Amino acid sequence: MTTGEADGSRQAWLRTVAADVARLDRSSSAERAADILRRSITEGALPPGAQLSEVELTEVLEVSRNTLREAFRLLTHEGLLIYKLHRGVFVPELDEADVVDLYRLRRVLEVDVVRGLADRDPELPAARLEPLADDVEAAEAAARADRWPAVGTANMRFHQHLIGLADSARMDAMTGRLLAELRLLFHVIATPRELHEPYIARNRTLFELLEARRYDEAASTLHQYLLDSEIAILEAFRTR
Repeated sequence: MTTGEADGSRQAWLRTVAADVARLDRSSSAERAADILRRSITEGALPPGAQLSEVELTEVLEVSRNTLREAFRLLTHEGLLIYKLHRGVFVPELDEADVVDLYRLRRVLEVDVVRGLADRDPELPAARLEPLADDVEAAEAAARADRWPAVGTANMRFHQHLIGLADSARMDAMTGRLLAELRLLFHVIATPRELHEPYIARNRTLFELLEARRYDEAASTLHQYLLDSEIAILEAFRTR
């Protein structure tokens, strides 16, 4: 990416942040600011190594410098930002150990949620699956339009909604951080298409298994899906 393209991308991200701010109320300003920045990481707008500017963000987030620093502290505690002495605040760059750790957590969370549906909610209402169906269709439409970063965002939302089937506020909060860290890992793949294309059909298969209430089969399919994804990410780290 050229300097001009990078600047254009950054300005586009700042406009998106400003639009997000316009939709939010003014309560819990630090948490709201942290939510917006976390979502920017999850959706790929803030890549590993990106530096965050206090001057830019206090303006577009419409918060004080102290409030922004509190948001930075919240995200630093989550491992989504790091402070470098005399240099500022940056998005971290993860390594192979992070890949193994995060995918272990994914298997514990996601596979358990799906397997548990057989006992907890065997007659899952169709409306509960509508967000997953929307995510699958969004990914397929974005792929047809050759919008591969949007495919990645739809994939993130699919897994977020999948864990959401557990109806657990604690798991939902954990998932926000987990998916943001995963998106940082995904930047190691050379092109978004290379990363996301194989999983478009696999997400549809998972959705159809859930729709058919074949929960044990869906859990086994998801387990293999996550193993394959981990192997692909590790290989990308080793060959970059």
